Amino acid sequence: MKRIVFGQKDNGNRNDTGCLDGRGKKADREALVRLMNRFSVPLQALWCCILYFIMELISRRSFLGAWRYMTGSPLVFLYNALLIFTTMSVAFLVRRRVWVRVFVSGFWFVLSLANGIILSNRVTPFTGQDLKLLGDAKKVVTEYIPPVLFGLMIAGLAAGIFFLVRYFFRAPKYQGRRSWFADIAVVGGSVVLLALSTELGIHTRILSGYFGNLALSYQNYGFPYCFSVTVFDTGMNRPNGYSEKLISYIEKDEDEKLPASDTEGAADTNLIFLQLESFFDPETVESLKISEDPIPYFHELQKKYSSGMLKVPVVGAGTVNTEFEAITGMSLAYFGAGEYPYKTVLKKETVESIPFDLKRVGYSTHAIHNNEASFYGRNTVYPNLGFDTFTSEEYMPDITDVTETGWVKDHILTAEILKALNSTDGADYVYTVSVQGHGDYPTEPLISDPEITVTGAEKKEQNNYSWEYYCEQIHEMDQFIRELTDALEDYDEPVVLVMYGDHLPTMGLKQSDVKGWNLYRTPYVIWDNMGLKKVDKNLAAYQIGAEVLKRLGLYDGTLVRYHEAERGDRYYQSNLEVMQYDMLYGDRYVYHGMDTFAPTDMKMGTEPIRVQRIVKSGTAEEPLYYIYGQNFTAASRLEVNGEMVKDTVYVSDSLLLAQGLQLTSSDEISIAQKSDTSNEILSETDQKPLALYLDD
Repeated sequence: MKRIVFGQKDNGNRNDTGCLDGRGKKADREALVRLMNRFSVPLQALWCCILYFIMELISRRSFLGAWRYMTGSPLVFLYNALLIFTTMSVAFLVRRRVWVRVFVSGFWFVLSLANGIILSNRVTPFTGQDLKLLGDAKKVVTEYIPPVLFGLMIAGLAAGIFFLVRYFFRAPKYQGRRSWFADIAVVGGSVVLLALSTELGIHTRILSGYFGNLALSYQNYGFPYCFSVTVFDTGMNRPNGYSEKLISYIEKDEDEKLPASDTEGAADTNLIFLQLESFFDPETVESLKISEDPIPYFHELQKKYSSGMLKVPVVGAGTVNTEFEAITGMSLAYFGAGEYPYKTVLKKETVESIPFDLKRVGYSTHAIHNNEASFYGRNTVYPNLGFDTFTSEEYMPDITDVTETGWVKDHILTAEILKALNSTDGADYVYTVSVQGHGDYPTEPLISDPEITVTGAEKKEQNNYSWEYYCEQIHEMDQFIRELTDALEDYDEPVVLVMYGDHLPTMGLKQSDVKGWNLYRTPYVIWDNMGLKKVDKNLAAYQIGAEVLKRLGLYDGTLVRYHEAERGDRYYQSNLEVMQYDMLYGDRYVYHGMDTFAPTDMKMGTEPIRVQRIVKSGTAEEPLYYIYGQNFTAASRLEVNGEMVKDTVYVSDSLLLAQGLQLTSSDEISIAQKSDTSNEILSETDQKPLALYLDD
């Protein structure tokens, strides 16, 4: 007797237990598939919204934060979901639609996971340029990701790839009747809708085409949009009105307004630019109560010397973009949103800069940075900016004095600046990049007895820890500035020292938090030992170089002359865009179509590293070699026949030790400077036989 199931029609597809048999399950699956195919567009849209919420949850590391973002900025949320939907819409053009959706979902999930990991360890989010920077990728692996987590990530990635490959052959195929017109309409319609939404979003300022504060932009405009912009929006578009005739008109106007340069007198003045990491006056933060002025000497200099506010292109991070503007005279406003030219065009192209301009009138040019040479690719970019030497932390003898978070303190820079000045007989241009004030700032008490105490911040951990740590660092930076000016005061050559902050610190500051300040402005001072007249004015970072040269009577350089002659003109900004485009991406009318600037043969460090003698000691089985020389640092490594001796021991700037080596007198010996973070060899001495050095 057949078993009757109440409320259901007996269709013969049940087994003797009353359950659906295989044919029934297949029929139900087919019915579900038909239903999902009928509503595939809204279902895919719903899934994209869910996926995007998960991505924001990872980036913000807070369910409540992601929820507030979704409900507080619904149009931005839907826009980003539409962007994901558009990338996933290619599924409608193939039969393996489920597999494509799984693949695209996995792609966005992995990107958001990478962003979440990076945001947990550095202040800037994951950008398109990070995909192109192998050096920074190594840094993320070696410094930011614990070995266990990195191993799990590799295992997870391998498992994901295995699943995708296996699922490709098992995933269901679309069996319905294809309507190419409808499928193409969905894909094309989503692309058109995305393009129109992007234009409308930027026009109504729901979105932005410029990311001054990269981290805040990701928070406001969403990871998919911001990441996509940093991938595709790089370089400069051809400006309206760009032509050889316009370039000629601008140059003619400059010639009529500017006198000839005073190269006989002004070209003897040493120029030092000191870019101070995250330096500003925290007493301008409305809510803070600070026990004492953390930068009293800087305030004293502001009263005595030319000073003002400097408009910088970034907030919270992006040191190299302020650096780029100050060195080149170019404005970042005309580049891609969130772009770092150090990571894009300057990796391959030279560009006219103040170093190049000053070299033509006899200057030697130096860069100094108490951080690793490969950070932001400076060791490869600086030759394209015209520097003769670059002294990074790998060439500094004393890097044991670091902050509680591991940044080299700035007082080491005084000796390095003096070395650069003393390394030549003529005038020097020295661009120095500070690092001590760098974030991320601790949310726990790393300083047991802070000299300066802070109260009043919105969050308790910032009251007691973050702001106090920051004030402690800039207070020491202020003392470093005093030491530097004291040393330069008695220097027997004329010196101009330009000091300014690169951006405000990474404290989540809003415009309403700072009284009388703009978040994109930092203080600057132009100190000198020559008695220059005090002239106070507000400037942009791309103007400050030309302003200083103008006060010295120097009018050489394409953008130097442009800023000196055209600032204040009604077409100043639009023509600046034209000039920049011509110099970097256009037909180079300003150079008559020629490549005027070639990369410099830049030397690492201002003082040469030398091996003078080697003394062999120890036993025959375990010999010990004492390597005596000059200008060794903790980054120095002995090389034997081109192979690095990893266990080289740094003793002092004149002594290295190596043991466990069996060497012969014919072995070739050299010293290499190695970056521990990137494992890059920055420079090497000439290889010479051991016999030339061996001192028995």
